[in-house]
Amino acid sequence: MTKSAAPKLKTRYVCSNCGSVQMRWAGKCPDCGEWNTLVEEVVDESREKGRREVPLAGAAPQKLSAIQADGVQRLPLAIGEFARVLGGGIVPGSLVLVGGDPGIGKSTLLMQAAVLTAQQVGPALYVSGEESAQQLKMRAQRLGVGDSDLYLLTDTNLDNIIYQIEAMKPKLTIIDSIQTMYLDAVSSSPGTVSQVRECALRLQALAKSQNVAIFIVGHVTKEGAIAGPKVLEHIVDTVLQLEGDRFHAFRLLRSIKNRFGATSEIGVFEMASGGMIEVINPSEVFLAERMSFAPGSVVAVTMEGTRPLLVEVQGLTSPTQNPMPRRTANGWDYNRLFLVLAVLSKRVGIRLHDQDVFVNVVGGMTIEEPAADLPVAVAIASAHKGVPVPMDLAVIGEVGLSGELRSVGQLPARLNEAAKLGFKRCLIPKLSKPLDRLPAGLQVLSARSLGEALDVALQRSA
Repeated sequence: MTKSAAPKLKTRYVCSNCGSVQMRWAGKCPDCGEWNTLVEEVVDESREKGRREVPLAGAAPQKLSAIQADGVQRLPLAIGEFARVLGGGIVPGSLVLVGGDPGIGKSTLLMQAAVLTAQQVGPALYVSGEESAQQLKMRAQRLGVGDSDLYLLTDTNLDNIIYQIEAMKPKLTIIDSIQTMYLDAVSSSPGTVSQVRECALRLQALAKSQNVAIFIVGHVTKEGAIAGPKVLEHIVDTVLQLEGDRFHAFRLLRSIKNRFGATSEIGVFEMASGGMIEVINPSEVFLAERMSFAPGSVVAVTMEGTRPLLVEVQGLTSPTQNPMPRRTANGWDYNRLFLVLAVLSKRVGIRLHDQDVFVNVVGGMTIEEPAADLPVAVAIASAHKGVPVPMDLAVIGEVGLSGELRSVGQLPARLNEAAKLGFKRCLIPKLSKPLDRLPAGLQVLSARSLGEALDVALQRSA
């Protein structure tokens, strides 16, 4: 009786950011330059050498003119904000990654999407590696789910899950979460770089071959990035990020990558006891609690993808005896705040060296575009001088280092949104050529420099 050969194990280190393989551990990845991203991994060399690549049937080159491109028929989704972020609906054969902080509402939102798809389109499968079937049933009951073709599966063995999907052929499959799944062919533990990568590749091949839409939930790190190798985001077709403050009821579903629609698109939801409720007019909600004639309050018109949003930007200054005054920005870029403060001090003459400065974007929103420079500058100046900004004035514009104002993109859409919400005036940078069409009832005020804009917004020239 011959003894089977013992497995030949080998230790290597894989970067969780770029996926590069190193033979020795180092504090800094030699390829991507990130620190503390090399993770130990044990590989069975005998199994790796014995693995054979089998070519896919029918995987042959096709002539471009012979390929049919009549367009993809998307699956309808009754959650309008979710469908908007996806680009208009669910694309069959797509692989979508949904990330977000723990408890932010990822599983709740995907459960609602699975239920509605099962009711309107066809069977849907919800696979959970973290909860039991009874726990999933309790969540479904809390969401008010009726009778539908929704199936639940609690398993972490991806081979068995793929077998069930191929046998059932659902229209939509939810995998919650990718970090709990494992393949028998990979010797490492669930959640490691190799397991996450290989599981994602298998799910990608399954989605394309079976033409089934698969949504996978991804955990995030303490920095807010999706856990696992960066290659995971390259494998999937769409990456969605569910954002929000746990102390606020609003949640933002943001599209970071989308092969079938616009990127940087957002959907706004409100977390309630009955699940995630879509907010049809988020601008109106964000401005609902704005105080009248309060110094330091300014309405900014931002763009999130193709959607214009009006949000309230608040500024506050307070005298301090500290030789290093505080600078705090909530919902806005911290470095951008220093730029605006420097321009206010050097170009306009507003001295803030003995003032603590605070900037806040109301509602848990995060503004990343430079079009919020002018609203932030006006809010800080208004708070410092104690002069309120008129309630019917909205502000748009980027601030340059010389104190000049620069125009921003998609200005007509921003002005239309401001007029729709009842604003009578809008302050914008001076344009080289006039706009063709202006919204009815909206007066457009222009300024060439930050000083001129402050004169208009704070009505010092009146």
